[in-house]
Amino acid sequence: QVQLVESGGGLVQAGGSLRLSCAASGRTFGSYGMGWFRQAPGKEREFVATISWSGDSTYYAKHVKGRFTISRDNAKNTVFLQMNSLKPEDTAIYYCAADKSGLGWPNGLYEYWGQGTQVTVSS
Repeated sequence: QVQLVESGGGLVQAGGSLRLSCAASGRTFGSYGMGWFRQAPGKEREFVATISWSGDSTYYAKHVKGRFTISRDNAKNTVFLQMNSLKPEDTAIYYCAADKSGLGWPNGLYEYWGQGTQVTVSS
């Protein structure tokens, strides 16, 4: 079992930056692939970025590639999402999730989810 708690969301102007964190409980965090997903009002949840258990492999949705960076610190049981050059269309609730396979593929089986953190980008 893994429990996930996101933080770092907030209100930012277009062009600004935010860094999201996801703190995980459990001794097996280092074996899980991790991902960030988001859901905007009236839309389905979508993939943003994922990372393998080792951090060696990362995957990005094309609309965030070059602006967002996913990383992890297994010693601190934490995964991060650095978001730069934010746009109003990035406004959403951002969720982190854990993939037991460790591969961190975007279409993997993410069994554990956090409660989400709101990101609002004003124009």
